[in-house]
Amino acid sequence: MPIVKNLSRAVGQLLQSSGCGCGISIVPVRCIGVSPRQVASDASFHSISFSESDHPRVLITGGLGQLGVGLAKLLRKRFGKNNVILSDIRKPADSVFYSGPFIYADILDYKNLREIVVNNRITWLFHYSALLSAVGEANVPLARAVNITGLHNVLDIAAEHNLRLFVPSTIGAFGPTSPRDPTPDLCIQRPRTIYGVSKVHAELMGEYYHYRYGLDFRCLRYPGIISADSQPGGGTTDYAVQIFHDAIKTGKFQCNLKPDTRLPMMYIDDCLKATLEVMEAPAEALSMRTYNISAMSFTPEELAQEVQKHVPELQVTYNVDKVRQAIADSWPMNFDDRNARRDWGWKHDYDLPELVTTMFSFLGSDSRMAQAN
Repeated sequence: MPIVKNLSRAVGQLLQSSGCGCGISIVPVRCIGVSPRQVASDASFHSISFSESDHPRVLITGGLGQLGVGLAKLLRKRFGKNNVILSDIRKPADSVFYSGPFIYADILDYKNLREIVVNNRITWLFHYSALLSAVGEANVPLARAVNITGLHNVLDIAAEHNLRLFVPSTIGAFGPTSPRDPTPDLCIQRPRTIYGVSKVHAELMGEYYHYRYGLDFRCLRYPGIISADSQPGGGTTDYAVQIFHDAIKTGKFQCNLKPDTRLPMMYIDDCLKATLEVMEAPAEALSMRTYNISAMSFTPEELAQEVQKHVPELQVTYNVDKVRQAIADSWPMNFDDRNARRDWGWKHDYDLPELVTTMFSFLGSDSRMAQAN
């Protein structure tokens, strides 16, 4: 089929990272047809519960993205090194490969993915494989295959084998008609990117599988995620990472968003903590399947002012990119995450001052500035 050949050819050209927070894992398209299985109409599945002495057996798909490696490290510390399997279709760095179990897993290969779950006695699955907004818009058929067909494979396997399933969502799941300040958990969602559309689809399918089959589906809508380990890749929220690199290297920063553009943001440690906490929360404590989570919300101007407390000589200018600005103007300004804080005790650790201090600490700004002086 021509479309399959075109999608396969496109895979090698699209290995990128996004500043929106979720790591990208691009899977080779060998078959995008319906997998040879059906969930019985009268089926009823229930997630396995764990006693304090037991540990889940974890599989992370798309594990070489921004969040997967950090999540694996956190979960291995919590549950034991050999109980957490990282997977992707890319070759991992030596430091990742030797830090714990790693296997090849293609989410579009239903049979192989099912074998991995069965042979490794998986009980928790974190599904991070996805094409993000910019890459998805460049190749909509590939994004549809990875983000939707891949999700369907994961949902069916999770339901069949009684897994507890986590699928991340995003601020990109909202659109220009959604309330922006604040954005509640339940409201109009009309995103205008294939990535956003696929994430709304994931939220609704996960909720459907929960109520129809009893699947223990859990989902968090991530804000913009900031990490010292990731390089900015041109995404809408990447200015919040780029400013630190430019402050250290050149002392000059040009922002491509308006100075008063407010967006919800979060430091990566808070993101990973929230992900583990919602997965460990008792099922009876959860009043919904998908939650907003938030830590802080700031503008480029507010971030620049905080950065200038560490680098007073930083020069900031603005050259607005119309495409990125239009995307930012359609996204939430503030996330209302009261339900997460009430239901399972979500509480962030990093506000803007702590975020800036931590970023400079990891990027080695003190020593570099000392050398410059």
